Amino acid sequence: MDGGAAERWSAVADEWSRSWGSFASPAWPHLLEHAGVGPGTRVLDVGCGSGELLAHVSRLGAEAAGVDPAPEMRARARVRVPAAEVRDGHAERLPFPDASVDVVVAVNALQFAGDVLAALAEMSRVLGPGGAVAVASWAEGSRNDLDVVERAVAAAHDDEVPPDGELRQPGGLEAVLAAAGLDLVAAGLAPAPWRAPDDDALVRGVLLGEDPSTMAELAPVVVDAARPFRSDDGSYVLRNALRWAVARTPA
Repeated sequence: MDGGAAERWSAVADEWSRSWGSFASPAWPHLLEHAGVGPGTRVLDVGCGSGELLAHVSRLGAEAAGVDPAPEMRARARVRVPAAEVRDGHAERLPFPDASVDVVVAVNALQFAGDVLAALAEMSRVLGPGGAVAVASWAEGSRNDLDVVERAVAAAHDDEVPPDGELRQPGGLEAVLAAAGLDLVAAGLAPAPWRAPDDDALVRGVLLGEDPSTMAELAPVVVDAARPFRSDDGSYVLRNALRWAVARTPA
Protein backbone atom coordinates (compact mmCIF):
# COMPACT_ATOMS: atom_id res chain seq x y z
CA MET A 1 0.00 0.00 0.00
CA ASP A 2 1.48 3.37 -1.01
CA GLY A 3 1.35 6.59 0.98
CA GLY A 4 -1.62 7.90 -0.97
CA ALA A 5 -3.62 4.79 -0.25
CA ALA A 6 -2.70 5.03 3.44
CA GLU A 7 -4.02 8.59 3.55
CA ARG A 8 -7.25 7.53 1.84
CA TRP A 9 -7.75 4.82 4.46
CA SER A 10 -7.05 7.38 7.19
CA ALA A 11 -9.73 9.66 5.77
CA VAL A 12 -12.41 6.96 6.15
CA ALA A 13 -11.20 5.43 9.43
CA ASP A 14 -14.28 6.35 11.48
CA GLU A 15 -16.83 5.20 8.91
CA TRP A 16 -14.83 2.06 8.12
CA SER A 17 -14.79 1.13 11.79
CA ARG A 18 -18.55 1.69 12.12
CA SER A 19 -19.49 -0.12 8.93
CA TRP A 20 -16.83 -2.79 8.47
CA GLY A 21 -14.62 -3.06 11.56
CA SER A 22 -16.16 -6.29 12.83
CA PHE A 23 -17.47 -7.60 9.51
CA ALA A 24 -14.90 -10.43 9.37
CA SER A 25 -15.56 -11.58 12.95
CA PRO A 26 -17.19 -14.88 11.82
CA ALA A 27 -13.78 -15.95 10.49
CA TRP A 28 -11.83 -14.98 13.62
CA PRO A 29 -12.59 -18.11 15.69
CA HIS A 30 -11.48 -20.38 12.83
CA LEU A 31 -8.21 -18.52 12.39
CA LEU A 32 -7.36 -18.23 16.07
CA GLU A 33 -8.37 -21.77 17.05
CA HIS A 34 -6.34 -23.44 14.31
CA ALA A 35 -3.40 -21.11 14.98
CA GLY A 36 -3.48 -22.09 18.65
CA VAL A 37 -4.06 -18.61 20.06
CA GLY A 38 -4.56 -18.47 23.81
CA PRO A 39 -3.24 -16.78 26.95
CA GLY A 40 0.30 -15.55 26.41
CA THR A 41 0.38 -16.15 22.63
CA ARG A 42 2.19 -13.34 20.82
CA VAL A 43 -0.13 -12.31 17.96
CA LEU A 44 0.69 -9.78 15.24
CA ASP A 45 -2.27 -8.45 13.21
CA VAL A 46 -1.07 -7.21 9.81
CA GLY A 47 -3.40 -4.53 8.50
CA CYS A 48 -4.99 -4.16 11.92
CA GLY A 49 -7.22 -1.26 10.88
CA SER A 50 -9.10 0.29 13.78
CA GLY A 51 -8.25 -2.59 16.12
CA GLU A 52 -11.38 -4.74 16.41
CA LEU A 53 -9.47 -8.01 15.99
CA LEU A 54 -6.73 -6.76 18.32
CA ALA A 55 -9.36 -6.22 21.00
CA HIS A 56 -10.73 -9.74 20.49
CA VAL A 57 -7.25 -11.25 20.69
CA SER A 58 -6.56 -9.32 23.89
CA ARG A 59 -9.76 -10.64 25.46
CA LEU A 60 -8.43 -14.16 24.86
CA GLY A 61 -5.39 -13.30 26.98
CA ALA A 62 -2.96 -13.12 24.06
CA GLU A 63 -0.29 -10.43 23.65
CA ALA A 64 -1.62 -8.30 20.80
CA ALA A 65 0.42 -6.21 18.38
CA GLY A 66 -0.59 -4.64 15.09
CA VAL A 67 0.75 -2.84 12.06
CA ASP A 68 -1.12 -0.58 9.68
CA PRO A 69 0.11 2.06 7.22
CA ALA A 70 -2.82 4.43 7.84
CA PRO A 71 -2.17 6.87 10.72
CA GLU A 72 -5.82 7.39 11.66
CA MET A 73 -6.45 3.63 11.69
CA ARG A 74 -3.50 3.19 14.05
CA ALA A 75 -4.78 5.98 16.29
CA ARG A 76 -8.14 4.29 16.68
CA ALA A 77 -6.55 0.89 17.30
CA ARG A 78 -4.43 2.37 20.10
CA VAL A 79 -7.50 3.90 21.74
CA ARG A 80 -9.45 0.64 21.42
CA VAL A 81 -6.62 -1.55 22.77
CA PRO A 82 -4.22 0.57 24.86
CA ALA A 83 -2.14 -2.47 25.82
CA ALA A 84 -1.45 -3.43 22.20
CA GLU A 85 1.75 -2.37 20.48
CA VAL A 86 0.60 -0.74 17.23
CA ARG A 87 3.23 0.35 14.71
CA ASP A 88 3.41 1.90 11.27
CA GLY A 89 4.11 -0.80 8.71
CA HIS A 90 2.75 -3.08 6.02
CA ALA A 91 2.92 -6.72 5.06
CA GLU A 92 6.11 -6.48 3.02
CA ARG A 93 8.03 -4.59 5.70
CA LEU A 94 7.11 -5.55 9.25
CA PRO A 95 8.80 -3.48 11.98
CA PHE A 96 9.44 -6.48 14.26
CA PRO A 97 12.54 -8.63 14.81
CA ASP A 98 13.05 -12.16 13.55
CA ALA A 99 11.15 -14.87 15.46
CA SER A 100 9.46 -12.31 17.72
CA VAL A 101 5.84 -13.50 17.47
CA ASP A 102 3.95 -16.81 17.55
CA VAL A 103 1.08 -16.04 15.16
CA VAL A 104 0.59 -13.58 12.31
CA VAL A 105 -2.96 -12.84 11.20
CA ALA A 106 -3.95 -10.91 8.08
CA VAL A 107 -7.67 -10.43 7.48
CA ASN A 108 -8.65 -8.80 4.19
CA ALA A 109 -5.13 -7.40 4.02
CA LEU A 110 -2.95 -9.78 2.01
CA GLN A 111 -4.55 -8.72 -1.29
CA PHE A 112 -3.18 -5.20 -0.81
CA ALA A 113 0.43 -6.40 -0.85
CA GLY A 114 2.32 -5.51 -4.00
CA ASP A 115 4.04 -8.89 -3.83
CA VAL A 116 2.03 -11.52 -1.94
CA LEU A 117 4.90 -14.03 -1.72
CA ALA A 118 7.24 -11.33 -0.40
CA ALA A 119 4.62 -10.46 2.22
CA LEU A 120 4.31 -14.09 3.31
CA ALA A 121 8.11 -14.37 3.47
CA GLU A 122 8.17 -11.34 5.76
CA MET A 123 5.45 -12.86 7.95
CA SER A 124 7.48 -16.07 8.16
CA ARG A 125 10.55 -14.05 9.17
CA VAL A 126 8.90 -12.61 12.28
CA LEU A 127 7.62 -16.06 13.25
CA GLY A 128 9.70 -18.73 14.88
CA PRO A 129 9.84 -22.27 13.47
CA GLY A 130 6.36 -23.77 13.61
CA GLY A 131 4.71 -20.34 13.92
CA ALA A 132 1.30 -19.86 12.36
CA VAL A 133 0.14 -17.62 9.52
CA ALA A 134 -3.64 -17.13 9.57
CA VAL A 135 -5.23 -15.31 6.63
CA ALA A 136 -8.74 -14.53 5.42
CA SER A 137 -10.16 -12.68 2.44
CA TRP A 138 -13.42 -12.18 0.58
CA ALA A 139 -14.69 -15.26 -1.23
CA GLU A 140 -15.55 -15.07 -4.92
CA GLY A 141 -18.15 -12.52 -5.92
CA SER A 142 -20.85 -15.07 -6.67
CA ARG A 143 -21.00 -15.87 -2.93
CA ASN A 144 -21.52 -12.25 -1.89
CA ASP A 145 -24.72 -10.20 -1.96
CA LEU A 146 -22.49 -7.13 -1.85
CA ASP A 147 -21.35 -8.05 -5.35
CA VAL A 148 -24.89 -7.42 -6.63
CA VAL A 149 -24.81 -3.87 -5.29
CA GLU A 150 -21.26 -3.18 -6.48
CA ARG A 151 -22.16 -4.31 -9.99
CA ALA A 152 -25.11 -1.93 -10.06
CA VAL A 153 -22.88 0.95 -8.94
CA ALA A 154 -20.28 0.07 -11.58
CA ALA A 155 -22.95 -0.13 -14.30
CA ALA A 156 -24.22 3.33 -13.35
CA HIS A 157 -20.81 4.65 -14.37
CA ASP A 158 -20.53 2.40 -17.44
CA ASP A 159 -17.87 0.43 -15.62
CA GLU A 160 -17.37 -3.18 -14.55
CA VAL A 161 -16.45 -4.81 -11.26
CA PRO A 162 -12.88 -6.18 -11.53
CA PRO A 163 -12.65 -9.97 -11.84
CA ASP A 164 -12.04 -11.99 -8.69
CA GLY A 165 -8.36 -12.24 -7.77
CA GLU A 166 -6.73 -15.60 -7.10
CA LEU A 167 -6.98 -15.21 -3.32
CA ARG A 168 -10.78 -15.11 -3.59
CA GLN A 169 -11.04 -18.30 -5.62
CA PRO A 170 -11.51 -21.80 -4.12
CA GLY A 171 -8.07 -23.06 -3.18
CA GLY A 172 -6.44 -19.67 -3.78
CA LEU A 173 -5.27 -19.06 -0.23
CA GLU A 174 -4.04 -22.62 0.13
CA ALA A 175 -2.08 -22.36 -3.12
CA VAL A 176 -0.29 -19.14 -2.21
CA LEU A 177 0.57 -20.41 1.28
CA ALA A 178 2.06 -23.56 -0.25
CA ALA A 179 4.00 -21.47 -2.77
CA ALA A 180 5.47 -19.55 0.16
CA GLY A 181 6.77 -22.80 1.67
CA LEU A 182 4.21 -22.97 4.47
CA ASP A 183 2.50 -26.15 5.67
CA LEU A 184 -1.30 -25.98 5.55
CA VAL A 185 -3.13 -26.68 8.82
CA ALA A 186 -6.75 -25.98 7.88
CA ALA A 187 -8.87 -23.95 5.48
CA GLY A 188 -12.54 -23.21 5.00
CA LEU A 189 -15.39 -20.87 4.21
CA ALA A 190 -17.08 -18.63 6.78
CA PRO A 191 -20.49 -16.99 6.23
CA ALA A 192 -20.15 -13.24 6.85
CA PRO A 193 -23.42 -11.29 6.75
CA TRP A 194 -23.19 -7.50 6.62
CA ARG A 195 -25.96 -5.49 8.25
CA ALA A 196 -27.01 -1.89 7.77
CA PRO A 197 -29.78 -0.45 9.98
CA ASP A 198 -31.18 1.93 7.35
CA ASP A 199 -30.71 3.43 3.89
CA ASP A 200 -28.17 5.99 5.08
CA ALA A 201 -25.91 3.40 6.72
CA LEU A 202 -26.24 1.18 3.64
CA VAL A 203 -25.12 3.94 1.30
CA ARG A 204 -22.27 5.11 3.55
CA GLY A 205 -20.96 1.58 3.92
CA VAL A 206 -21.17 0.61 0.25
CA LEU A 207 -19.81 3.93 -1.04
CA LEU A 208 -17.10 4.25 1.60
CA GLY A 209 -14.61 6.95 0.61
CA GLU A 210 -16.70 8.58 -2.11
CA ASP A 211 -17.18 12.36 -2.03
CA PRO A 212 -20.60 13.76 -0.97
CA SER A 213 -21.73 14.59 -4.50
CA THR A 214 -20.95 11.08 -5.76
CA MET A 215 -22.75 9.59 -2.75
CA ALA A 216 -25.82 11.69 -3.48
CA GLU A 217 -25.74 10.65 -7.14
CA LEU A 218 -25.33 6.95 -6.45
CA ALA A 219 -27.50 6.59 -3.32
CA PRO A 220 -30.67 5.67 -5.31
CA VAL A 221 -28.67 3.08 -7.29
CA VAL A 222 -27.41 1.47 -4.07
CA VAL A 223 -30.82 1.44 -2.39
CA ASP A 224 -32.55 0.00 -5.47
CA ALA A 225 -29.92 -2.73 -5.96
CA ALA A 226 -30.13 -3.70 -2.28
CA ARG A 227 -33.92 -3.92 -2.25
CA PRO A 228 -33.90 -7.78 -2.29
CA PHE A 229 -31.91 -7.69 0.96
CA ARG A 230 -34.19 -5.21 2.78
CA SER A 231 -36.15 -6.30 5.84
CA ASP A 232 -39.62 -5.08 6.83
CA ASP A 233 -38.11 -2.77 9.45
CA GLY A 234 -36.01 -0.96 6.85
CA SER A 235 -32.73 -2.63 7.73
CA TYR A 236 -30.58 -4.66 5.35
CA VAL A 237 -28.79 -7.99 5.60
CA LEU A 238 -26.35 -8.79 2.79
CA ARG A 239 -25.09 -12.36 3.02
CA ASN A 240 -21.44 -12.80 2.07
CA ALA A 241 -18.61 -15.25 2.64
CA LEU A 242 -14.95 -15.19 3.57
CA ARG A 243 -12.30 -17.76 2.71
CA TRP A 244 -9.76 -18.48 5.45
CA ALA A 245 -6.66 -20.61 5.83
CA VAL A 246 -4.03 -21.32 8.47
CA ALA A 247 -0.52 -22.63 7.79
CA ARG A 248 2.71 -23.01 9.72
CA THR A 249 6.33 -22.33 9.02
CA PRO A 250 8.43 -25.52 8.80
CA ALA A 251 9.42 -26.72 12.27
